[in-house]
Amino acid sequence: MDISYYPVNYPILKIQGKITDPLGVRLIYSRPQLNGRRAFGELRELGKLWRLGANEATEIEFYRNIKLAGKVVKKGRYTLYAIPNAGQWTIILNRDIDTWGDFKYDESKDVLRTNVFVAKNEITEVLTMIFEKSTSGANLLIYWDDEKVTLPIVF
Repeated sequence: MDISYYPVNYPILKIQGKITDPLGVRLIYSRPQLNGRRAFGELRELGKLWRLGANEATEIEFYRNIKLAGKVVKKGRYTLYAIPNAGQWTIILNRDIDTWGDFKYDESKDVLRTNVFVAKNEITEVLTMIFEKSTSGANLLIYWDDEKVTLPIVF
C-alpha cells in the first residue's frame, strides 16, 4: 500500500512545522507491478472496470469541497475506479468505501464519472499516483506501463 498527499509530503511538512497549505487530498492505494507484462490489454482488460490498483479498492479523501469535471464533490472519503481504454480512461468516484477489489462495485453509488485522455510516457514498472500543484488546485497524476493520466482537481 502507498499513500499520496496534496500538498505533497504533507505529513513530513507537518512534523517539521513547515505547512503553508492546508491538507486537501489523501489517496490510499496498492501498487501492482508489471513484472515483464503489459498493463493494459494483458493485466487489465481494456473497457473493463478496474479498482485502480491492487487488493483493496483505491480510496481518495477530500478534506474540503472540490470540483471534478465541473461538478462539486463534498468533502469526504470515496472509492476511485477506472475503466481504461485506448487513448482515454473513464475515472469513477463512488461513495461505497472499505471494499476489496471491484467485485462488489455498485454503479448506483457513483458520485461522478469523467473521461480523461491518456498520454504516452516512459515505462513505469509499478503503478504510481502522485499529486502536483496546478493553477486551480492539484492534478492527480497516474502512471503505469507507458501511460500517464491526469485528473484535475479544483479547490
